[in-house]
Amino acid sequence: MPELVKKCPECGGINLNWNKERGEIICRDCGLVIEEKMVDFTQEWREFDSADGDRRRAGAPMTYTQYDHGLGTEVGQKADLFKLGGRERNKFFRLRKWQYRISTAIERNLKLALAELKRVSSFLKLPKSVEEESARIYTLAVQRGLVRGRSMESVVAGALYAACRRHDVPRTLDELSEASGIEKKEIGRTYRFVTRELGITILPSNPADYIARFASSLKLSAETQSNSIEILEEAQKAELTSGRGPTGIAAAALYVSALLHGEKRTQREVADVAGVTEVTIRNRYKELLDEMNLEKEIKKKKKVKKKR
Repeated sequence: MPELVKKCPECGGINLNWNKERGEIICRDCGLVIEEKMVDFTQEWREFDSADGDRRRAGAPMTYTQYDHGLGTEVGQKADLFKLGGRERNKFFRLRKWQYRISTAIERNLKLALAELKRVSSFLKLPKSVEEESARIYTLAVQRGLVRGRSMESVVAGALYAACRRHDVPRTLDELSEASGIEKKEIGRTYRFVTRELGITILPSNPADYIARFASSLKLSAETQSNSIEILEEAQKAELTSGRGPTGIAAAALYVSALLHGEKRTQREVADVAGVTEVTIRNRYKELLDEMNLEKEIKKKKKVKKKR
């Protein structure tokens, strides 16, 4: 009972009853309603989903990964069909059909596109934050009419690539092309168009973000991995990374570091993991050796090996 009310103002009695359901305080001696329409500040528990039967304080959070942001409802559930008779079952299907028909073109597009987005995101094992961001970008693109004249799959792939870049999740255009079935050039073209039209600023990729994935695929040691990051930092100071693809320079740094630590990997193996050509690895490798004087260190390592 609230501390403000301690006794009845009519009869002075202290035998008071607090009815929480009605929000009232009543004197049991004289029947006077002392307080009414009181605000209940306790927790609210509701049953949002009859299938679960769990009582919660709130429903599911809003999300861009659903066409209605997770706030919409559907006419019945498929499990309800077994409880209905023939006439009621026909009514059920008719209502569901009309609910789909009255949805807008944007909603129908989002239903199909977000399902494809979830499929590609699952294939690439992307985190939920990236999936949410890519769904937001695609929704904005649909609302601005940027999808018109382009395939839905290419815009989905472009939105996913933009979200990966914004969240510093290293995924290459080749990986997105393999997952979505769209050509690499088409994804890049759509990505640039969507980010330009929506005013999304994306910083250049950091080559160091790719080191962990490439090192894991090549089964290189942690020492080789950390040394490759040091090589990249020196290369950035010498301005060797500007104007060059981040995957190529990262793969070359790993290749050099592997040679320095005696974990020799062929250029073909490194190129396959990074998704670049052997020529790219060779060119970046030569640039690193010439500008950073790493050739002497590699020769020393080879001499030490021969003596052993």
